[in-house]
Amino acid sequence: MYRIVSVEQMRALEKEADSRGLHYADMMQNAGQGAGYQIWRKFKNPDHNVILGLVGAGNNGGDALVALTYLQKRKWETRAYLVMDRDASELLVTEYVASGGSLVPFTKDEDLSQLDELICTSDFLLDGVLGTGIHLPLKGTAQVVLCHLKDMEELPYVIALDCPSGVDCDSGEADEAAIGANWTISMAAVKQGLLRFPAFEHIGDLSMVNIGLSPDLKAWGDGNEFCMERSAVAERIPQRPIQAHKGTFGTVLIFAGSQAYPGAAALTGKGAYLAGAGLVTLASIPNVQQTVAGILPEATWCLLKTEGNGFAWDDAISLQDTLSKASSILIGPGWGTHASTAAFLQKLFVEIKEIPQQKLTGVVIDADGLNLLSEKPALLENLPFGSVLTPHAGEMARLTGLSVGEIQKDRNEVARKYAKKWNTSIVLKGALTVIADPSGKLVMIPVATPALARAGSGDVLAGLLVGLMAQGVAAFDAACMAAWMHGEAGKLAERRSGHTACVLAGDILNAIPQVLRELK
Repeated sequence: MYRIVSVEQMRALEKEADSRGLHYADMMQNAGQGAGYQIWRKFKNPDHNVILGLVGAGNNGGDALVALTYLQKRKWETRAYLVMDRDASELLVTEYVASGGSLVPFTKDEDLSQLDELICTSDFLLDGVLGTGIHLPLKGTAQVVLCHLKDMEELPYVIALDCPSGVDCDSGEADEAAIGANWTISMAAVKQGLLRFPAFEHIGDLSMVNIGLSPDLKAWGDGNEFCMERSAVAERIPQRPIQAHKGTFGTVLIFAGSQAYPGAAALTGKGAYLAGAGLVTLASIPNVQQTVAGILPEATWCLLKTEGNGFAWDDAISLQDTLSKASSILIGPGWGTHASTAAFLQKLFVEIKEIPQQKLTGVVIDADGLNLLSEKPALLENLPFGSVLTPHAGEMARLTGLSVGEIQKDRNEVARKYAKKWNTSIVLKGALTVIADPSGKLVMIPVATPALARAGSGDVLAGLLVGLMAQGVAAFDAACMAAWMHGEAGKLAERRSGHTACVLAGDILNAIPQVLRELK
């Protein structure tokens, strides 16, 4: 996972590293070469590999020159456009020119005609104009050049170094001249402003370069905020031994669906199976079984008694026996909030607490399970072991008594506060989903797309989460992994459909296999 830091913290880290022998020049070489390598690896065999670097006067521009030199030595055609003057005798400049790269200074291109020509003949645009130390609004040549680029009909594929030029890396503000990147390569850690709006709208895909900072630097502090990324998910995916049987991958027990919302059972059940669970048992009413069994024949069933618009346990069946077979449990999707259902939830909590902790990985409480909890706040102080709550902002408002506006103003702090208060992991869903645990650790998911703003999308996430937990993944890790997979599946479904408005919850489910495949 990528660490998240403030600009001040990043400066302190670099200063401490420099004092311990990793000098600023070394960090710049590591940053530029690391970025160059990532670009070369990602576009190793492109039809065209012409890259134009926009080079500023500071460290960000230095990173760009090092990256361009790296690519030039690997047979790319590179050009550096000096947005601000750099000393012709500077080592970074002379090394770049010696490698075969070409320089075009802004001071000799007052009408920007050379920049236009370079843009039109480049496949990639490397943004190294401004780094983390800027103050908005932009002024001077940087503002002139960026505004010019902003007005162009089409730009090449844009790669930003550390941050897109024109965004505030602490507050997340963005200048009107800031151009959007297709890909941002952060140095050493993700700056906190990039994971705030409107800056996040400018960063595109996100990756990180290790510039050599030791993990034991004091300036890291508690180091408890992270950004989830691909390799962190890949290394946590449960192994699937060749001699495995369905019991190897655990049993998921899902309490979902009602007469009004039968689809929730299907979406959660399939999500759990696609996450790798060995067996999924759906506990619901006969009406839901009749609707869902034909579209999810892999599920087994535990039937509940219908009571009005809710349901109750059938005393002819041992609830404790049913619960004891579960490796993980999901409660609430599509339940409704009928009085009989509320009574059932209280009984369920009592019974779950009788299960030995070593048997049960955890319990996910979602949707109407959360709404019922908000009506019985005493239950929040006594949640089952390994619980994960998965509210969106509206559900979180009902649980906490805060307004949606108060929650959205500081999602990180709200999630962290209530995870500690309730001694549970919380997945606060929405654009840039936040996951917090009772220790104060916080992970953000770098995804925001209206493709996920669809009925049933949360059911898919809950199913993925409980499916991972059934395989022995710890609750907090499972929450981070499921939220990342869900976000990536939403983006993939968006690309497949061609428009965010056309993505259904089933499309997100259907994208999960490719998301898993690409983790290998």
